[in-house]
Amino acid sequence: MDLRDGQDAERFRAEVRAFIADLVPPGWRGVGALPAAERQGFAARSRRALADAGWLAPAWPVAYGGGGLSPAELVVLVEELTGAGIPFGSDNDSFGISMLGNTMLRCAREELTERFLPRILSGEYVFAQGFSEPGAGSDLASLALRAQRDGDLWVLNGQKLWSSGAHKANWMFVLARTNPGAPAHRGISMLLVPLDQPGVEVRPIRNITGDTDFNEVFFDDAVTDAHLVVGEIDGGWPVAMTLLGFERGETALHAPIRFRNELDRLIELVRERNLTGDPDIRRRVAWCHVQVEQLRCHGLRTATKLMAGTAPGPEAAAFKLLWSEYHRILTDLAVDVLGADALAPTGDTSPNWFHTDDPGAANSSASWTSVYLNARAGTIYAGTSQIQRNIIGELVLGLPKEPKPVPTR
Repeated sequence: MDLRDGQDAERFRAEVRAFIADLVPPGWRGVGALPAAERQGFAARSRRALADAGWLAPAWPVAYGGGGLSPAELVVLVEELTGAGIPFGSDNDSFGISMLGNTMLRCAREELTERFLPRILSGEYVFAQGFSEPGAGSDLASLALRAQRDGDLWVLNGQKLWSSGAHKANWMFVLARTNPGAPAHRGISMLLVPLDQPGVEVRPIRNITGDTDFNEVFFDDAVTDAHLVVGEIDGGWPVAMTLLGFERGETALHAPIRFRNELDRLIELVRERNLTGDPDIRRRVAWCHVQVEQLRCHGLRTATKLMAGTAPGPEAAAFKLLWSEYHRILTDLAVDVLGADALAPTGDTSPNWFHTDDPGAANSSASWTSVYLNARAGTIYAGTSQIQRNIIGELVLGLPKEPKPVPTR
């Protein structure tokens, strides 16, 4: 499929390129080329510009502040913005827009979409995700955080873990057990919970890079309004699966472009260090090239499904498995190319806690080593690689479920 076909797509591509030209300064090479002190300001300006154009949530209806773009236009927008190194809003926008917003359009009552979606786009409501718990990670249905009905309120008690960006958020979509007597998958609801209230404590967790991007969140008689339920009460499991489909699938369009940019940067590093004649390095670079092309084909397949009006399904697990395992191996190669320099890295570290460094970033050892450390987390968050393989086997290939272990006395 050639996404450049069609006069309408090309007219829209010209519109996007004009938008980019007005937004960026002369000599633009991507947000990663900006001094660290300027990146946040540019990201905020570009977010406002995208919101004003309706492109911060390009596939949402215009009535909610979205762009109402066709799938073909969406693909063009992603190609051009990602290729130019323009950030798609803030990190938390992936939770509020890509995950929650798209899920609400399919599962929430109109009164909730009318209230929340415009405020998410304006930045008034900043969301984080409240799914995992100390005892409920891969086995999400075993979650223990309880929400008990008390008149017009839900009262929440329990803990969430690995909540990325919760320290920057003022709202959280929370999977809570609202019917303890029901089977595990049937007594769960998805609630929208304000974080700026007594009874909520957000504790940042320092990761291996020294950053504090994710958190543990404690609820001690915290409350939310009884009507702030996405989907049906006790019917939150299918809502959560819809959201996870968007979490795993929303990267399929822009991630291959970022991974290609990153691989090209690694090839530059190989040349700088005169390693182009090393047969092992050449073999490993060739393998990475094949993987990035596979990712690109997955992205095109996702675009085809979007054009047919189909939301991401269990096949999104294949893309998540492919990119996360690929990125772990790619960054292993980068550290080997750096050699001893990886032990005492210099330069700017990557500002991102997932995927690649920002487009335009310098080929510094600190950039590569920080991305290397973060790449390990990519095989865990949004579902471990083992979980993705189970999803692919059971829901895509139709294989029988993995047998449960026999309890021992």
